[in-house]
Amino acid sequence: MELRQLRYLLRTIELGSISQAALDLGVAQSAVSLQIQKLESELSTRLLERGPHGILPTEAGLAFIAHAQLSLRHADEAASAARQARLSGVVSVGLAPTTAGVLGMPLMEAMHRQYPDIRIRLVEAMSGHLGQMLNSRELDIAVLFDGHQARRWSIQPMLDERLFVIAGADTPPAPLPTRLGALNGLPLVLPTPRHGLRRVLDNAFNALGITPNVIAEVDSLYVLMDMVRNGLGASVQPWAALARQPDADACLRWCELEDDGTARRNLVCSLSEDELSPAAIATRSTLQRTVGQLVDSGRWRGVTALHLESR
Repeated sequence: MELRQLRYLLRTIELGSISQAALDLGVAQSAVSLQIQKLESELSTRLLERGPHGILPTEAGLAFIAHAQLSLRHADEAASAARQARLSGVVSVGLAPTTAGVLGMPLMEAMHRQYPDIRIRLVEAMSGHLGQMLNSRELDIAVLFDGHQARRWSIQPMLDERLFVIAGADTPPAPLPTRLGALNGLPLVLPTPRHGLRRVLDNAFNALGITPNVIAEVDSLYVLMDMVRNGLGASVQPWAALARQPDADACLRWCELEDDGTARRNLVCSLSEDELSPAAIATRSTLQRTVGQLVDSGRWRGVTALHLESR
């Protein structure tokens, strides 16, 4: 049971409408429906029913409301107490370029708003390098794509990013292929084998017995996407690679791959619990909460949430 489920339920009951609750909460209507369904499934009972004047609580829902309101009040009081404690310190956070494109600014804004005395050092680098920095205690927290480098890390699955074929607006073929097998022969610009995304792709290509036509290996997301925009080759990337492309609709085309095993898992990795400072723990919670808000609002597309903190 998650706090957001309680908030979604109570707001739906207050407004008598899932669509109005979603609008008021600033999230997608499907997100509200899904979380209420999960809550009802966990409780094995219906909490809402549709009446002549909108959504109404069932008898079980009415019994549940008072306790839910109390739980939310206690949670809000706890959050207020934590904020008033004025946590301070320096916390180092590492993000890969694609992740930073969609998460970096929202995270910084959330930290500035909630914990103004915590100074964030944000490092943008390849996931392999971020793992090394985490092991050498140069970072407190990082969003990584595998945990094989882990040395006493705390690791929490966050989300799976589905992969997309991305090409320039005028680059053939049209339409773009939706299967890895159909990419055989298509000029590709991919990250180097040190990159976590490339390892996912190499494993998928190997499983199909395909040797991709890689014309360039580039670990700079800016350069890679410039090459794609200018028609030098296509690429396979998560949707987040488009976050820094303000005119993507005019200059790029993309389609989601349908193959199984072509998703990239995102993990919230941090130093072990006994090494994290209170400021770092607050930052990790804010990061997870921010990711949840981005997913619920549709600002981080092409993902499947795995474990996101209540928000």
